[in-house]
Amino acid sequence: MAARYELIADDLREGIISGAYPVGSQLPSEAELARRHGAARGTVRQAVAVLAAEGLVGSRQGARRIVLGAARSQSFAELHSFAQWARAGGHRFGGQVIEQRRRPASAAESARLGGGEVLEVLRLRTLEGEPVLVERTVYAAWVAPAVEALPADCESVTQALYDTTGLVCAYGEHLIDAVAAGAQDARLLGVRRGSPLLRQRRTTTTQEGRPVESSDDRYRAGSVAFSIRNSIGANPLVRQAIDLRSAPGEHMFES
Repeated sequence: MAARYELIADDLREGIISGAYPVGSQLPSEAELARRHGAARGTVRQAVAVLAAEGLVGSRQGARRIVLGAARSQSFAELHSFAQWARAGGHRFGGQVIEQRRRPASAAESARLGGGEVLEVLRLRTLEGEPVLVERTVYAAWVAPAVEALPADCESVTQALYDTTGLVCAYGEHLIDAVAAGAQDARLLGVRRGSPLLRQRRTTTTQEGRPVESSDDRYRAGSVAFSIRNSIGANPLVRQAIDLRSAPGEHMFES
């Protein structure tokens, strides 16, 4: 059963998406929301924090929050898988393995994942029944058997690995850029070849720093936005120049 703050967040999110709370308007105050939902102000504060992490509401104006937009966005404030983010946002989601194989690790993969054999998985993700994401994930050898044991249509690999092995992906490093859709991406996502895709390259590790996976995730344009919040005191972002003369990176299962 969902926690009370999640139910309140769901109600507020629906109001934002439906236009009951238009962009630029103010949410009701915490006191008003607490009365409306019969909940403590601390519970309401948790619910509003969820919306802030999703990029739907902004900083306070007096005692109220400003509605920033109704776009589906994923925050980097916390480490969540695609399925965890989609479930938290109340979205209908799915996943399907397209190809899967074991092979020797490349030099770059050996540096990231520890070498030896790796498991390479091509997975298509859907949101509200539409294909939105192609994941090309390489798993370290030690976690490969647990991933292979999962059904091809497993909705959340992260949750399934936690349920079956207790594995927790605690740390993540993300690199975001844009790429053109190749033939395989275009076919899977239902777009024209050469269409722009948002790419997120990520590497995740356990609490102890043991590498779990390295992935190249490609989102169809307009399907999702990423929300990153920083301040003078805390800035989680690093701006990095890209050498345009170099290759854009490794491509797995590309045709």
